[in-house]
Amino acid sequence: MVDAVREAGRYTTTAEAERVTRIVLSALGGHVVGDERVALAQALPPEAARVVASQIPVTRPQTAAEFVDGVAARIEGATPATARWDVSSVLSVLPELVGDDLIDRVLRELPPGYALLFGKAELVPPAAR
Repeated sequence: MVDAVREAGRYTTTAEAERVTRIVLSALGGHVVGDERVALAQALPPEAARVVASQIPVTRPQTAAEFVDGVAARIEGATPATARWDVSSVLSVLPELVGDDLIDRVLRELPPGYALLFGKAELVPPAAR
C-alpha cells in the first residue's frame, strides 16, 4: 500500500509516503463506522488496518473540505492544496486495494464531496420532479 501511495503522490521517500498514509488513514478512521469500518480494516494491510480501527468515531461528520483542512492541520507546513494532494494520494489507492464495492459503501456513509478524494466521480441523484 505504501508503495502505491508513494507512486500516486510522487513522494521522494518511503518514509514520507508512510507518514502521509498514517495521517490520512487515522483521519479517515474516525469517519468510517459500523460494518464499513470493520470491512475496511479487514481489507487493508495489518498496519493500515490498526490505524483505521484504533480511531475514535467523530461526533460530527465533516465535509470533504473540512476533512482536508483537518489533515492539513496534522501535517507540518501543509496548505489546503498540499493536504488535498496528500489525501487524494492515499485515498485514491484504496479502490484498487480494497475494491470499488467497499469504497462505494464507505462513500454512502460520508457526506457528499468525498468521492473525488477517492479518485471517483461524485454521483449526484437526479432532482425530484
